[in-house]
Amino acid sequence: MDVNGTAYRSIWLADDGRQVEIIDQTRLPHEFSVITLTTLDQAVTAIRDMQVRGAPLIGATAAYGFCLGLHQGTTDNVLEEVARVLVACRPTAVNLRWAVQRMLAVLLPLPEQDRLQTAYTEAAAICEEDVATNAALGGHGAELIRAIREKKGKNGPVNILTHCNAGWLATVDWGTALAPVFRASQDGIPVHVWVDETRPRNQGAHLTAWELVSAGIDHHLIVDNAGGHLMQHGKVDICIVGTDRTAASGDVCNKIGTYLKALAALDNRIPFYVALPGSTIDWEISDGVGEIPIEERDQDEVLVVQGLCGDKVDGVHIAPPETPAANPAFDVTPARLVTGLITERGICPASTEGLLSLYPERK
Repeated sequence: MDVNGTAYRSIWLADDGRQVEIIDQTRLPHEFSVITLTTLDQAVTAIRDMQVRGAPLIGATAAYGFCLGLHQGTTDNVLEEVARVLVACRPTAVNLRWAVQRMLAVLLPLPEQDRLQTAYTEAAAICEEDVATNAALGGHGAELIRAIREKKGKNGPVNILTHCNAGWLATVDWGTALAPVFRASQDGIPVHVWVDETRPRNQGAHLTAWELVSAGIDHHLIVDNAGGHLMQHGKVDICIVGTDRTAASGDVCNKIGTYLKALAALDNRIPFYVALPGSTIDWEISDGVGEIPIEERDQDEVLVVQGLCGDKVDGVHIAPPETPAANPAFDVTPARLVTGLITERGICPASTEGLLSLYPERK
């Protein structure tokens, strides 16, 4: 996607072909900053501290983090330790584990002297596949938006509500939930996006809004609790969100607050779709609520709000100093509340049967 007329992905190799460069998402929207990762520890910090975030991008960063870890050696013991460190840095997004397991599967059978270069080749392949996957996903989702537009006629744009950030910053490029929006806009379909601020880290306010400004797409930022009101008054045509892990049953785990949006959508008969690449499906889990681990993050994310004060990005404390905070980062939306799943292979019901119809090799 473009940033001030320059095409960017969210992660890429530096000119030396060894170091890795990322956009520091903790500085957006007030500052566009590129960070160079040179070590495994720096890659882990980028994932843990959410300089990169979004399930597909976490997976891509883990793949390149694996490469950086192999500069200290390429023995089996080093590979296994690098894998352990990466998998431990964030628990919820399944793409992290998926990417690490894929790297291990490719590298362990090889002679030690071939592992480092092959690691870079495989990490690059993961990134290229992610771009193609999300572009295909965007095409399928755009057809839903087109159908709504045809039904509405000229009665305004298609109003889409999204939660958190599932745009190109959450992937290598294109995004998941926003890929259909980008595609529809490029196809000339008038769209308008209701952007949930997405407390406590405000990924909607900081990242989704920034992406939409850059793409020239009409949007409004709303507080998280405004979505139900907008649905009641006929101002939302469709909800599209992303997911960090999807159970084989169709249950979806996404940023905290997604479950409440799904309940409001059901009550108001608004279609609620979840966009995801196949790599985000955890085929080993059938009960999302009971089995998906929910990351508990630092309470300061709730107690301190980051923003631009004058020309400086700073934090503001919003509660009494004696007040503690709980900070579950995700919730699980049961499959019964999901209208359908938008994938790179098409759209299916949120169910085991629906997923297997698109991924029959998993039967």
